[in-house]
Amino acid sequence: MTMLLKDKTIAITGAASGIGLACVKAYWAEGATVVLIDRDAEAMARICAELGPKALALQADLLDPASIDQILPGILKLVPHLDVFHANAGAYIAGEAWTGDADAWDRMLYLNINAVFRCIHRVLPHMIERGTGDILATSSVAGHTPVVWEPIYTASKHAVTAFVNAVRRQALKHGIRVGELSPGPVETALLKDWLPERLAKAKADGALLGAEEIGAAAVFMLSRPRTVTIRDVIILPAAFDI
Repeated sequence: MTMLLKDKTIAITGAASGIGLACVKAYWAEGATVVLIDRDAEAMARICAELGPKALALQADLLDPASIDQILPGILKLVPHLDVFHANAGAYIAGEAWTGDADAWDRMLYLNINAVFRCIHRVLPHMIERGTGDILATSSVAGHTPVVWEPIYTASKHAVTAFVNAVRRQALKHGIRVGELSPGPVETALLKDWLPERLAKAKADGALLGAEEIGAAAVFMLSRPRTVTIRDVIILPAAFDI
């Protein structure tokens, strides 16, 4: 254990499963105190019991703006300050644009775009006041290249990439680093919406990432010297081809 994040306080959304949980464990293993943010209180309680006192739970519903407004006050009740905010929570919908459920798109777009923007908007003043901090967003390779089988998801992740790159330049003068993780397909519950034949082929070809790889990349980004910003990390399975 290298303790690369010793004495850091990190809050992460979508923390109870998938990429979020992998990042929680990676941060915790490197010495950070981690505030898990999720709507699944039972799952967070199990995780925190497993990890011990340096893992703390904060229940929030990111589809509810009022709940988002209470995230920073809730964090600061648990820890004295916030060093890192990782906007990780997201949803996935694939399929042809003319056959999709537009209401389901709206929910996904709110979670993938609005909730990310609102959370970052709420925590930035705290970091600006302290003159330091890190913002990390989980995007996707689909935020860098249009993926034909997931047009609405692709659009949502392009929005995150644009936001991250613009806010990074605004926040630079305040000592705040802003970056994004952009993985290819990760073997998590989000893949339930993949076509079965596509998922089977990806598994057979070795074209899926393990969530622990994303946690390792997040630690790398956050543990660089303050003179270095890792703006974008695109992580792909070696056999992945879009």
